[in-house]
Amino acid sequence: MKSRIIIFDDNQERLNSVAMLLNLSANFTCEGTFHNANNLLADITSSKPDLVLMDIGMPGTNGIEATRLVRKHFGALPVIIQTNFEEDERIFDSLQAGANGYLLKKTSPERFLENLREAIDGGAPMTGSIAVKVLRYFSTETQAKKDYHLTEREKQILGFLVKGYSYKLIAAECGITYNTVNNHIRNIYDKLYVNSATEAVSLAIKERLV
Repeated sequence: MKSRIIIFDDNQERLNSVAMLLNLSANFTCEGTFHNANNLLADITSSKPDLVLMDIGMPGTNGIEATRLVRKHFGALPVIIQTNFEEDERIFDSLQAGANGYLLKKTSPERFLENLREAIDGGAPMTGSIAVKVLRYFSTETQAKKDYHLTEREKQILGFLVKGYSYKLIAAECGITYNTVNNHIRNIYDKLYVNSATEAVSLAIKERLV
């Protein structure tokens, strides 16, 4: 069954191109396109998506405010922020609002679709340059390093997550299967007491676990 995606973006050309890309793909279908998030709750309720693509800069309710609303009213529904810009403040505001990932609109179509699958599977996809900014931001924090009893393999995989690698790329780098990567990541969640890749990456960087 195809995963249902809805898109919020005030750029009609962008809405059309992403909707077409989704509908031509084997794994996704576009269930709705919206020029703003002013009727967000009703739009999500009626379309019942598996993932929300959210433009960060829209008139009225912007993408960050909309993400907070999704997190408040729709729990774990994945939200991927899309933007043309790499502004530090917006990146961190989006993640703090509960975004599951942060992608630049110039991301290639193949990588973009892979990122969507990653998010639906529980990952936290970020464009590489964005992941670097997050790393630099948290590297200024000086907190005592706790022992979460991660194995060397788990530390290795967590390190790849921090770098923004997809599960598929991690599997290739480690010479293991996708399912094995997924099992390791679930163990990492349990040991770090987190529920998502976003939380795991944030904790890993903040406490310098990798």
